Amino acid sequence: MLNRTTRALTRRLAIAAALLAGLAAPPVGAFELEDLAQQLQATEVVRGRFVQEKHLRALAQPLSSQGRFVLSRSHGLLWSLEQPLTQDYRITPGAIERRIEGQWRPAAQGQAGPHSQLFLQVLRGDTRGLQEQFEPQLDGSAEAWQLRLTPRSRLLQQVFSHIALAGGSRVERIELVETQGDRTLVRLLDQQTDTALSAAEQHELRD
Repeated sequence: MLNRTTRALTRRLAIAAALLAGLAAPPVGAFELEDLAQQLQATEVVRGRFVQEKHLRALAQPLSSQGRFVLSRSHGLLWSLEQPLTQDYRITPGAIERRIEGQWRPAAQGQAGPHSQLFLQVLRGDTRGLQEQFEPQLDGSAEAWQLRLTPRSRLLQQVFSHIALAGGSRVERIELVETQGDRTLVRLLDQQTDTALSAAEQHELRD
């Protein structure tokens, strides 16, 4: 009788362990962070439009701006505001610059808003670099995913509550939620891919 009870208990424990192992392991074919990185890095050049809304607690209506962008996986990002004012920014792994009188000059602290090294990492799919600064939580599939980035360091925690991204083959939406309650929403529209920069774009990003 004791042996039968022991065997039954052992079987139950084995079944429970198997169930727990199944819960702990990601399902076969799950869309993971490495998959997202490969998906975003598959294209060399992306061009499109952006619409940006800055929601400030002190204002009833958001501050809106729009323009065009060119992203090169190898060289960086050109971010060109067209409305309500014109201003060009160049973001590369080593610098954030704005065009002044036809010349690229280092952007002053805060001038580029969310267009920073972080912004470049997001668009390029640099998930390894992002994981050094944020705790990622990815949901969805290759066709429709959502990524939430929660700051790891105290310095970033003083600025951001979290960053939420969404998209498919490319990033389509970025929302930066600040700890003080302000937030910035960027939508990337009419995106077109290419295998190389134009001659003019190469000059802008590589001069």
